[in-house]
Amino acid sequence: MNASVESLTSTGLLHSPQFIPNTKSILTTYMKFITKLKPLLLGCLLSPALAWAQGGTSPAATSLTLEQCVDYALENGAAVENVLLNEAIGEREIRANLSGWYPQISASFGGSYNIKPQQFPVGDQIVTSAQRYNSNLLFEANQNLFNSDLLLASKAARFSRLQLDQQITNTKINTVVEVSKAFYDVLLTQEQYRILNVNLVRQEKQYNDARSRYEVGLVDKTDYQRAAITLANIRSDIKRTQEGIKAKTAYLKQLMGYPIESDLDLVYDYELMEQTVLVDTATVMEFANRIELQQLQTQRQLLELNTAYNKWSYLPTVSAFINYNSQYYSSAGLEDLYNKAYPTSVVGLRVSLPIFQGMRRVQNVRIAQLQEERLDVAIEDTRKAINTEYQAALANYKADYTDWRTLQSNLEIAQEVYDIIKLQYDEGVKAYVDLVVAESELRATQINYYNALYNLLASKLDYQRALGNIDINP
Repeated sequence: MNASVESLTSTGLLHSPQFIPNTKSILTTYMKFITKLKPLLLGCLLSPALAWAQGGTSPAATSLTLEQCVDYALENGAAVENVLLNEAIGEREIRANLSGWYPQISASFGGSYNIKPQQFPVGDQIVTSAQRYNSNLLFEANQNLFNSDLLLASKAARFSRLQLDQQITNTKINTVVEVSKAFYDVLLTQEQYRILNVNLVRQEKQYNDARSRYEVGLVDKTDYQRAAITLANIRSDIKRTQEGIKAKTAYLKQLMGYPIESDLDLVYDYELMEQTVLVDTATVMEFANRIELQQLQTQRQLLELNTAYNKWSYLPTVSAFINYNSQYYSSAGLEDLYNKAYPTSVVGLRVSLPIFQGMRRVQNVRIAQLQEERLDVAIEDTRKAINTEYQAALANYKADYTDWRTLQSNLEIAQEVYDIIKLQYDEGVKAYVDLVVAESELRATQINYYNALYNLLASKLDYQRALGNIDINP
């Protein structure tokens, strides 16, 4: 390239007018290039930020289905997080309890100054039995060979972990049910809000029509006054429902562990919701599916181990030990204390057997057996309570299903009645009070229908929980 420049310079072409660069043209071309490149640069800069935001734990305003809300709650809900922390704590406690099976190594250091060393006579001599300065450094290792406390910890570890897992399962079941109910509650309240707004538009038109008829002298003023009262009541209901949506959404966010500052939009297909209300009421209940009974059975196994532990207390505790003790003596002063060591080392076996403890072990065994009997009573009572819960949930579901189907039929009838009376009122056949009554009945039937749908969905969840059929796998 340098050779090319030199050749151009030598020929004088580089300094000719056609080779002098046009600065303005270059700047214009450069700015056009930057303008075209700007979207690409912004995309490169914003892509990592967007990717981080999507992968973070604080989602932006998002439309979530019921399944997504439940999955989010199982990952971020406070109740689930707390029970997972309890599991982590419990695992550490298990490991701490089992650590006694490992060698226990310790070291100790001591020093003393004998103000008045012990003396005793030997013949006609007075012999001093101790040096004025003493010190020792001891290393010792102990290994448990048999210990009832450690044996209990070893056998109970598996059941303790199972108990922690069951607590997580129970918490997740409650989370699924509570989040689902809160989701339905918000969604159906939003539907009530929509219904009220539709009624508001219709009532405003009726109010304007009634006032116009009064102004031209076709009717008296009571028609549009009634319309005004109804209109004010609808607006009041809309305000109450609107505030209720905010409170119920906040409760759903709390259950989900959803960020307060982020908006939450719910998505659901009402036709699909109506299709999912059906459940097999002929399903036979299996007590073994209930997590509450599983937890009690695990507790029963732990109590059996506790009874065995109290019986093991009659057995000796056996451990092996080895130590190394370095001793130092001096009668002159501290500066000579560590000049010479007198080491000793011991290895041995230690067996400890409590012979009589005032019948305490007998009482502890009996207490453990009584605790087992008490838990058996609790297990049987829980079985009866589960059966009662199942029967109540099944009865509520059947009753709510009947109410829902009845209101589903009533809704069609109320709509038809309103349409007929509205047509007759427009033709001057029916009085305005009949239209107001039909309007109120239609609105009440619409709201009652969605309330019945919510009650049915909630009853279905209670029935599934009573059966032990709640799915907690996200």
